[in-house]
Amino acid sequence: MSEISYTQINKDGFWNNNVALVQLLGLCPLLAVTNTTINGLGLGLATTLVLLISNLAVSSIRNVVRAEIRLPVFMLIIASAVTAIELSMNAYFHGLYLILGIFIPLIVTNCAIIGRAEGFASRNPIPQALMDALAMGLGFTIILVLLGGMRELIGSGTLFANAHLMFGELGREMTITVIEDYRGFLLAILPPGAFIGLGLLIAIKNIIDARAAERSRQRLPIAEAEATS
Repeated sequence: MSEISYTQINKDGFWNNNVALVQLLGLCPLLAVTNTTINGLGLGLATTLVLLISNLAVSSIRNVVRAEIRLPVFMLIIASAVTAIELSMNAYFHGLYLILGIFIPLIVTNCAIIGRAEGFASRNPIPQALMDALAMGLGFTIILVLLGGMRELIGSGTLFANAHLMFGELGREMTITVIEDYRGFLLAILPPGAFIGLGLLIAIKNIIDARAAERSRQRLPIAEAEATS
């Protein structure tokens, strides 16, 4: 199998095949915990770590595991990685761990992770598998942070509230109050606000893609004319 370029892997992970905006996978935790920026960042980084560990392990054993048992083996690897990360968060980021709650162990059920293990890591060498995990994970994290920031700003008028849960006492100085004496907009931090916010992000991406495609179509006749002249 020909190796995929790192540039294409990054484009797919961050934009063309973004887990949240294109594949629409992992929406349950994405919509549930993104009422603040820090919550989204915490879940996104945890998911990225699981992707890195699982892709590394799957790519390492791709020529050893028989096809008949590959999926159970992949699930065992993912479950082990999630358990290790869950215990680590409980030990070192206990406050954030309590807020994210059940959505940390539920990373096991995130279809994006098993999908990357089966569809990419099991068919590509370790460097490409790690790059794919990093691109997909960070692409997912960026959307979590954007959605969390948007909902937090509209709902509470702040950004990076409760940053101390991730960054310790230094994080208490990271909170940005954008709107003073803001009474808040409750809908933004409720589940319907998550659906509306995600829909807006998807719409923005579709508009950008449509405009890029239109510019490409407009440049095509010019390029053809230059080629024939």
